Amino acid sequence: MSAIVHFPLFGLLLTGAVYAGAYRLHQRAGRSPLLTPVLVSVVVIAVILQLTGLPYAEYLRQCLLLTLLLGPATVALALPLLNNGRALVSSWPAVLVTLLVGGAVSVAITVGALTAFGVDTSLLLAALPRSVTSPVGLSIAQILEASVPLAVVLTLISGVSGAVVGPALLTLARVRDERARGFAIGLTSHGIGTSRALTESAVAGGWSSAGMVLNALAMTLVLPAVGMLMTS
Repeated sequence: MSAIVHFPLFGLLLTGAVYAGAYRLHQRAGRSPLLTPVLVSVVVIAVILQLTGLPYAEYLRQCLLLTLLLGPATVALALPLLNNGRALVSSWPAVLVTLLVGGAVSVAITVGALTAFGVDTSLLLAALPRSVTSPVGLSIAQILEASVPLAVVLTLISGVSGAVVGPALLTLARVRDERARGFAIGLTSHGIGTSRALTESAVAGGWSSAGMVLNALAMTLVLPAVGMLMTS
């Protein structure tokens, strides 16, 4: 068993097999939000790593190929944006207002909630890029000199939780416009949320891509300044 666990491709094969099973389960369960493939995969893989005693650092090295593909995969998620480009430009006032308000609320909630709980500055800095797509969020975490592993975990939690409960909350709030639903999910749940929005419709996926990309650009400019204010 030890030889299998420490095999250089074990993590890669494990991740692929678990995700394939989780995806099939998600489809057979009627695409239940609680069985989102990413969420199920994270839980199952975490249990397996705990049971086998495989260190996370070694597992991450075994999945290096997937890590390298993270950037291209994120770019690929932006492709549906091309199909909705004209509609996005024609609605630029609403898009701009939503982007500004959504970004401000996200940062304010993060800073306000963690400050109220009295967490230290290092944790707060790692939490700032939580709603930014992973490749950009990790770069922001490095600029802020925050803990990159912690930023990864918080980004993943934000994306998964948004993908799981976001569509239900939007339905509860009677938001039925595919453009609004997609943009809101992409703005808060980045790539994971965008993949979830694509299961609703191509329009929702395209607008989610727009929210993800525009939020990443805006936060790249804003969050370093916020981090400087917090550490000064």
